[in-house]
Amino acid sequence: MPLISGKILFEVANEFNFAICGFNFNNLEFLKAILEGALEEEAPIFIQTSENAIRYAGIEYLSGIVHAIKDKYPLPFALHLDHGKSVESILLAINHGYTSVMIDWSDKPFEENLEITKEVVSLCAPLGISVEAELGKLVSLDVEPISRESFLVNPEEAKEFVDRTGIDALAPAIGTSHGVFKFKEKPKLDYERLKKVKELTGIALVLHGASSVYPEYVEEINKFGGELEGAKGLPEEAIKEAVRLGINKINTDTDLRLAFMATLRKFMAEERRSVDPRKFLKPAMDEVKKVVKRRIKISGSSGKAELFTKYL
Repeated sequence: MPLISGKILFEVANEFNFAICGFNFNNLEFLKAILEGALEEEAPIFIQTSENAIRYAGIEYLSGIVHAIKDKYPLPFALHLDHGKSVESILLAINHGYTSVMIDWSDKPFEENLEITKEVVSLCAPLGISVEAELGKLVSLDVEPISRESFLVNPEEAKEFVDRTGIDALAPAIGTSHGVFKFKEKPKLDYERLKKVKELTGIALVLHGASSVYPEYVEEINKFGGELEGAKGLPEEAIKEAVRLGINKINTDTDLRLAFMATLRKFMAEERRSVDPRKFLKPAMDEVKKVVKRRIKISGSSGKAELFTKYL
């Protein structure tokens, strides 16, 4: 199956009530591990680059690799710009063959966010490129209760936003956060708010900041010189519940990095006389692939690639 529009991925996931994983990559090794893991699970995926990844590697390299190997993997996947912060970034992605974009002005006032999102939709819709946007802010709910309403998505605003912009997917802030140190205590996602957003919008919904920060990797990193004490993520059961209530895309970046770094630190400590990068990268990327497959399973997208045959 070819590289396809994120519109198709969002529509099918929403129709059949499952979530598709969005995996971030910065280089060839991560891309290969992600695609191989998805292929073994027969799962559709979003492969994603952030603006930081583009600054690091160059969009010509990242998109060039994807388009060079897109026919090698017989599974439905989209190339997605994660957290695009400007129209210029969106245009750059469009010009380099991205099939899905996110415009993230969630830190701006509602009307400003809405207007730039409408502009992005007007650019992408005629080209068949999907548009994702975000409402609310991704912060931990380990804050004073009085502050919660100022960070979380307003369901009524979500409906207005979707109706007026014509976006394909919405990332509603319900209590997740980015990074390794997501929560001080037990996560408290606002499932009722999620249900309301789904009921009012009917649109595909996206869960950002969803990495579980698996303790086995944190322990391994700390064992071999890292300093990640207190790192805590989103439990898998919370993710499964969010999918049941209407989430259709789950973003994962931190968990891939942790798997990579834990294995890399271990092998570098044990193979002190080796100067061959391949000796370290191979086991590290094998571990990343294990996490890819694990995340696909909890999202409910294993074996779902066959659902897309009629669209291609």
